[in-house]
Amino acid sequence: MYKLFGKWDMSEVEITDQGIRRYVNLDSMIVPHTGGRHARQQFNKSDLSIVERLINNLMRGGSNSGKKQVTIRTVNEAFDIVAKKTKMNPVQVLVDAISNAGPREEVVRLKYGGISVPKAVDTAPQRRVDSALRNISMGAKQAAFKSKRSVADCLATELVAASKRDAKCFSINKRDAKERVAKAAR
Repeated sequence: MYKLFGKWDMSEVEITDQGIRRYVNLDSMIVPHTGGRHARQQFNKSDLSIVERLINNLMRGGSNSGKKQVTIRTVNEAFDIVAKKTKMNPVQVLVDAISNAGPREEVVRLKYGGISVPKAVDTAPQRRVDSALRNISMGAKQAAFKSKRSVADCLATELVAASKRDAKCFSINKRDAKERVAKAAR
């Protein structure tokens, strides 16, 4: 049995949110680096380990794009910080953060004649996971930008806050904003 980064056992992680269970992959490997093996079809990103998807989201645009080894090291450091803060498996904290930070409903624009009308719709589970990962990584990057804190420390703070549903957290704040707009469009 492999352990993530040689430390964290993925078999003890439980996914409590039934909606995202199919889209959160907890395959264990020592280093989450598949080399794009799952990129051949549209929805194969669900076959990637959830930790690797977090790493790939942290590499979006800017100064860190394409530097996967640096990002893997950053996530490893962040998981160490999360383990010290919470005394829990950091992958469990990540899964809880994803289930809390994913919006449950969003707004789409429908055209009736020449008029655009907002309509609230339920969010697909795959999109919930994608937007939660994106918002968590954006929150960590924004907190670390022009700051003395490292990205690993900001990522750890964001994960812990999102897993506890802290309203000051960037990803939870974005989710609440989307759901508030959707509630108004019902």
